Amino acid sequence: GCMLNGKLYPLGVTERTDDCFKCSCNGVSMGCCSLFHTPVSYDEKNCKVVFNQSKCDYDVVRKDDPSEECFVYSRV
Repeated sequence: GCMLNGKLYPLGVTERTDDCFKCSCNGVSMGCCSLFHTPVSYDEKNCKVVFNQSKCDYDVVRKDDPSEECFVYSRV
C-alpha cells in the first residue's frame, strides 16, 4: 500500500480519500488529483466560499443568507 497523511491506502485506485482526492497507488509511489474545483470568479462582495466536505467541492453562498447559492462564473 501507500501512505498519505498518515493513513495507509491499498494498492490500486482509491476513488475518494478523506481529504477529497482520487489517488492511485502502485506500491512504490502514490499520485493524487483533487476532486474539487476552486471558484475564482464570483461576486466577492456579496458571496463567500465554503468547502462542502460531503460533496468534496466548494459552495459559493450569499454572506447574508448562506442558504442561498451564488452564481460562479469560473472554477480552476
